[in-house]
Amino acid sequence: MDAAGAVARDGGELMIARWARFVAGSYPPLPSVLFAVAWAYGVTGLFAAVDPRAPHWRPDAGTAVAALTLAINLLLMRALDDIRDLDYDRRLSPDRPLAAGAVRTGDLLVLYAAGATALLLLNVGTPAAMGILASQLGYGVLVVAVHQRLRWPSGDNLVLSLLVSFPAQLLLHLYLYAGYLHGTGLGPSRDALPAIGIVVLASVHLELAKKITRAPQPGERTYVNVFGLAGTTTAALVAPVISAVLLLVLAERAGGAWALLAVVPLALPFTAGWRFVRSASPRWPTASPALYLLLTFAGYFVLGLRP
Repeated sequence: MDAAGAVARDGGELMIARWARFVAGSYPPLPSVLFAVAWAYGVTGLFAAVDPRAPHWRPDAGTAVAALTLAINLLLMRALDDIRDLDYDRRLSPDRPLAAGAVRTGDLLVLYAAGATALLLLNVGTPAAMGILASQLGYGVLVVAVHQRLRWPSGDNLVLSLLVSFPAQLLLHLYLYAGYLHGTGLGPSRDALPAIGIVVLASVHLELAKKITRAPQPGERTYVNVFGLAGTTTAALVAPVISAVLLLVLAERAGGAWALLAVVPLALPFTAGWRFVRSASPRWPTASPALYLLLTFAGYFVLGLRP
């Protein structure tokens, strides 16, 4: 091997090592992959649960591909988010890999390009899903490019940042719906719209609750600074209730005998809220929002398997 080849090999090995440090610090594999699998199987099950045309839905190889796709996709989105939030992390989370210098911006861009290519190849057998996925991956790059060039939107404007980021989440739900249609051989139905609304409302709880704090640090990004503590807490509890009510109505209409499963996950946010108020804890219980969404996804999956 010549000197140039040796340098390229060593450089590649060093980049892989930096990627590993990024994964360890920003994308813990076990909980991240678990969340991706629950999202893919749960939301696909949700589409079946509210679709009266699919009484015998079962997950298939396409669902497994969707789960792997989301696991990799969430890693790529984490990379873009860390690039966009670099200045903020240097101030408030200096131990994150990019802020600490354990990985470089260029490393994450290479990771994104390689991962996006792999995802498109993985989904080449479902052209509609692949097209939606390509749009979502491209949108993520566009958002970061605009932010890097224009510093817009400011990360401190949480509501605007959330609205700008929302299309990426919506496209991933549409990606799962395209996979659901491909697996069942069905055509699009208007039932998909309320189903997406159900999961978006459930996700609002995670977005709000994980940032609830009684006394924000200077410069900390929390919705408490926007809506106040009472407003943020109320919204974090109302959103999952509306989501559960919609699911009860739609799943029952579609013949879901176990539609009451929609109510079970509500125990987590309301228990967490009670603990937060009673204990005067400075922050919302850390694990509760993610556990609520995981349990909600599990309920969607069971409803989708209705006899």
